[in-house]
Amino acid sequence: MLNPFTRREFIQTAAGTALALPLASRVSLAANPVETPLHGLSSFGDLKYPEGFRHFDYASPDGPKGGTFAFSPSYWYYNQNVQTFNTLNSFVLRGAAPPRMEYCFDTLMVWAIDEPDAIYGSLAQSVTILADRNRYRFALRPQARFRDGTPVTAADAAFSMKLIRDEGHPQLSMDLRDLEDAVVIDNQTVELVFNGKQSDRAILSVAMSVPVLSSRYYAEHTFADSALTPPLGSGPWKVGRVELGLFIEYERDAEYWGKDLPFAVGLDHFDTLRIDFYAERQAAFEAFKKGNVTWREEFTSKVWATEYDFPAIDDGRVKQKLFPTELRPSLQGWAVNTRRGKFAHPKTRQGLATLFDFEWTNEFLFYSAYERSHSMFEKSDLAATGEPSAGELALLEPLRGDLPPEVFGEAVKQNITDGSGKDRSIFRKAASLFDQAGWKRDGARLVDAGGNQLQVEILIRSQVFERMLAPYAGNMRRIGIDASIRLVDPSQFQSRIEAFDFDMMGYAFSFTPNPVADSLRNYFHSESANQHGSRNFPGINDPVIDCLLGEVGRASTREELVTAMRALDRVLRAGHYWIPNWHSANHRVAYWDMFGWKEPKPDYFFPVERLWWFDAKKARAIGKA
Repeated sequence: MLNPFTRREFIQTAAGTALALPLASRVSLAANPVETPLHGLSSFGDLKYPEGFRHFDYASPDGPKGGTFAFSPSYWYYNQNVQTFNTLNSFVLRGAAPPRMEYCFDTLMVWAIDEPDAIYGSLAQSVTILADRNRYRFALRPQARFRDGTPVTAADAAFSMKLIRDEGHPQLSMDLRDLEDAVVIDNQTVELVFNGKQSDRAILSVAMSVPVLSSRYYAEHTFADSALTPPLGSGPWKVGRVELGLFIEYERDAEYWGKDLPFAVGLDHFDTLRIDFYAERQAAFEAFKKGNVTWREEFTSKVWATEYDFPAIDDGRVKQKLFPTELRPSLQGWAVNTRRGKFAHPKTRQGLATLFDFEWTNEFLFYSAYERSHSMFEKSDLAATGEPSAGELALLEPLRGDLPPEVFGEAVKQNITDGSGKDRSIFRKAASLFDQAGWKRDGARLVDAGGNQLQVEILIRSQVFERMLAPYAGNMRRIGIDASIRLVDPSQFQSRIEAFDFDMMGYAFSFTPNPVADSLRNYFHSESANQHGSRNFPGINDPVIDCLLGEVGRASTREELVTAMRALDRVLRAGHYWIPNWHSANHRVAYWDMFGWKEPKPDYFFPVERLWWFDAKKARAIGKA
């Protein structure tokens, strides 16, 4: 399982009247034949690997086994908060689980990370789409086993789907909201029955993201238990040594039931994955310099530009390398919490965005390492550009009465400054926007009609953000906002963002190349606006956006998907719910020269710990054998 646990026809207008959009038939998986057992699925039917393939092209069957891969997790790793952990239960909202726990559990199918969204059988050796396209029948592999040697059965799969739908973390349960039933056909066959309201492509996310758990294990254990006892899994890795909040080690299961099957051959070479946790990035960097941590992705441009000058770099024991980022739509930005009345007006949110001087920040703080982001789906062809196309207009015109005029012009972009750090135009623009939102200057304060000053607290979890945010907060104060930066520990940060207890905070996401509407609901749909633990951090609650998400779900071709996503992007950008930040074309990676890997890296995901291997000859040469 290489993916992280990710993962209607009418709307009600502000006037209270029902607004109908043109209906599209639910045929987005039509290229995948019905009533035929299939070894793989994709959104639009295209599969790179034929039935009976030996292994994925990015896998390395000849890569040696052994060694340890020691790393400190990225602060933003594919939508996960990874600075600490206090539970090994990653299936419920309570507590913070460590990253990579998903490697201990199998799913029905796995994503081939050199294809946009093709999935192939893992626990399931085949899937059959029934004629009504609301039922998917999975035939499980008879050799599949949990860690205790008991077989993985259809009863376990059915149990897991319903349990996670009803009690699981919103990141998992959202995809299952339209699951009507999970039926045991026989001991090796489970049928997932949807209610007909689901996006056709929802099955892709369910099949590759929802773990199959042991029903026998949970007959004796509480599902919501947040203890440090690892739940029984069936995946290629198992939990080894653990010290709460400090480190976790995963041990490769040499007897993994699927190790010789195509979906697993040539992956998982290390004997041990060790993840060390540090409260601050500088401490993690010092551990890397000493060789306690042997692989590091650098997210701080200043550190990359000025601090990789220690002895192990000079003598070649540590290498630096750029790897191209994945071909996936991404969003990194500051969420503005619209649940708080002071941020309800979009002009207020736009005014806040205008006060950020990216051009100066990039040159003087980031060493010109980044490009400015404007889209919710940056680095992809799903980002809106220019004026709406004819296809986009066909989706947007019926909604015109409920949309701001900016949607129908050039796609909204963030403010651009002269880069001097003294560009007074940003204050004039911001002042105008705040005025339109009902804020007025009262001496040195920006106040509402009741005389209450606009207060903005930016929530952060690491000191590294203070340096970058200080000038931004200074610009806010200059215009009359009572702005502050609030540093909290990682556990408090996680609990506060899950409960939406913040004014502004920063986060980063990476979406699948062909996003599934059911998963996008977790980020943008009204249904998730007040669901604790969802990724709808700004509290987006707009029936127009809900309607466009429906159009994303009904896309029957890649072209229709692109059109619907671009229309959605326009509306989200015009709402200024997120203040997009910046992006880079590359991963900045540093590593002790003791590893081997296969080139090129996969295009759509980069799980280094599962692709690379320990090179004993190199390790001996640098004294780390």
